[in-house]
Amino acid sequence: MLNNITIAGRLTRDPELRYTKSETPVASFTIACDRDFGDHETDFVDCVAWRNTAEFVSKYFKQGTLAIVKGRLESRKWQDNEGKNRTSWNVVADTVYFGESKRKETPASPQMTELDDDDGDLPF
Repeated sequence: MLNNITIAGRLTRDPELRYTKSETPVASFTIACDRDFGDHETDFVDCVAWRNTAEFVSKYFKQGTLAIVKGRLESRKWQDNEGKNRTSWNVVADTVYFGESKRKETPASPQMTELDDDDGDLPF
């Protein structure tokens, strides 16, 4: 059996980094994924990352960042406050990539000026 999923979307909030009792890092975050067909709909997919991936996501990703998440789909069964059985789904992220390059705005370069020919003390 194969359980692989790849999703792309923007983080809806900053990742939340926590540690287990054994000091294993775990980060939780949600990705908003737009559907490309029919009426415009958005799915909100909960994701969890462990260990180095958790630390990477919490350090470099923030709300609004476009991310590509590769991992596996996992279900969790639980009971709500009224005793009803519920199932929730999330993606356990193996790898998380930047969905777009981050372009740093650089300050304007100073204008270059031409050198006079009589500057014989230049080192080159």
